[in-house]
Amino acid sequence: MDILRFATAGSVDDGKSTLIGRLLYDTKTVFQDQMDSVERTSRDRGEEHVNLALLTDGLRAEREQGITIDVAYRYFSTPRRKFIIADTPGHVQYTRNMVTGASTADLALVLVDARKGIVEQSRRHAFLATLLQVPHIVLCVNKMDLVDYSEEVFDEIHAEFVSFAAKLRVPDLTVLPVSALHGDNVVTRSAKMPWFDGPSLLHHLETVHVASDRNLIDVRFPVQYVIRPQSDDWHDYRGYAGQIAGGVLRRGDEVMALPSGFTSRIKSIETADGELEEAFAPMSVTVRLEDQIDISRGDMLCRPTNRPVVAQDVDAMICWMDESAPLQVGRKYAIKHTTRSARTIIRDLSYRLDVNTLHRDEDAQELRLNEIGRVKLRTTAPLMCDEYSRNRTTGGFVLIDEGTHRTVAAGMIGEAS
Repeated sequence: MDILRFATAGSVDDGKSTLIGRLLYDTKTVFQDQMDSVERTSRDRGEEHVNLALLTDGLRAEREQGITIDVAYRYFSTPRRKFIIADTPGHVQYTRNMVTGASTADLALVLVDARKGIVEQSRRHAFLATLLQVPHIVLCVNKMDLVDYSEEVFDEIHAEFVSFAAKLRVPDLTVLPVSALHGDNVVTRSAKMPWFDGPSLLHHLETVHVASDRNLIDVRFPVQYVIRPQSDDWHDYRGYAGQIAGGVLRRGDEVMALPSGFTSRIKSIETADGELEEAFAPMSVTVRLEDQIDISRGDMLCRPTNRPVVAQDVDAMICWMDESAPLQVGRKYAIKHTTRSARTIIRDLSYRLDVNTLHRDEDAQELRLNEIGRVKLRTTAPLMCDEYSRNRTTGGFVLIDEGTHRTVAAGMIGEAS
């Protein structure tokens, strides 16, 4: 079944937890004992309605206990599609969580409070979603019940956000009026907003087309593991396991291994369920080649006529995630790119970006927690990479502090040479 990964974002108290709870409840993916507990707690608190936001309380408690980089994930499904929700917090200090959650998302769900309209955090999250090349953005104008389901209020917020989004590169933007508290336009269309002729949120999530978002042109297969059983039954077996990052692999295709440059043809494509004639991103497979060429973890298979850039000098946007120390020019870090690891030095900080105003501070000397900037890196080993806008897997990387082993930054490659 098709899977849609989406990340939720929004300011504090915009109703994000309630919306997630409403989706889980109305799609009947909440266990009865969970629901009994939520109803009991809501009654004990004297609340007028069942507080569906309590369904995510456990996740919020985890964050309060100090999980500041990880993102909480929720899963649910309908007969049409499976869904993975990356639940990212709304506080400014948790911007790195939003970056982490949205980096693998097909769709970003940005919530705004209908009474407050577009606020700084709304713009911030929308910009980050476009920076991370999330192809689909849904703006949910929540709490429509508190503005009497006013069409004028919705139209005003709609127009303001569309105007802002015009400054960004948003391939697909949808704006929906919803009330997560009462379930209006969340799973079913609302009779209280007859002026709105669009779909419900769930219908949009079920039908939004994401298959074409994946790069099926440029073959990219980072080798994660070399399978050599070393047994009598499989004496000559040599397979290369990994997840296809782009393109389509077919049996008999000519491929090139990088960085060595040796070529061969695909002998077989194997999975746990048997052999395949072809496989495509993001499938995980084992590839066997007709020739015994030297390939190890971190190498990449591609087409001889369509290769990624092999580079040690990288120009990239990064989001700094380390709260203990800022990014400093000249500092060395470990870099993890696809299945390849190397060391890198920050050669230059080109500018620090103010995501609220899009102003570039070219005099900046460092990046602190949650700040975003453009840097130049020099790596100790060549990376086989693409621009992030072309392939989010081969264009993305993380930086790791070698002393603490903490992930200190997430990066998106702009140029490489």
